[in-house]
Amino acid sequence: MISLNAIRKLVNSFPEVTEAPHFEKTSFKVKKKIFATYDNVQKIACVKLSAIDQDVFSSVDRMAIYPVKNAWGKKGWTIIELKKVKKDLVVDALTTAYCSVASGRN
Repeated sequence: MISLNAIRKLVNSFPEVTEAPHFEKTSFKVKKKIFATYDNVQKIACVKLSAIDQDVFSSVDRMAIYPVKNAWGKKGWTIIELKKVKKDLVVDALTTAYCSVASGRN
């Protein structure tokens, strides 16, 4: 499982990233927009993906990576259960979310 510190190290290597509390979670933003959150209690991350990227990442394991089960999921917000996936997949999803939000595509 990838830790919060490993996630912080990765996302802080991206330009213009800021970290802030978001309710009971940690959020990561670029250009004042959240691209990922981390829930330390449930050990899940939530990333903002395009519909296509959400489908691609979810196809890896729909029990571990899946859309949020409400309207936010239809907007691309995708849960990653960190205990069920490999670090490389989390790195790819965070990178994809960052690039999409930073470019204004998402």
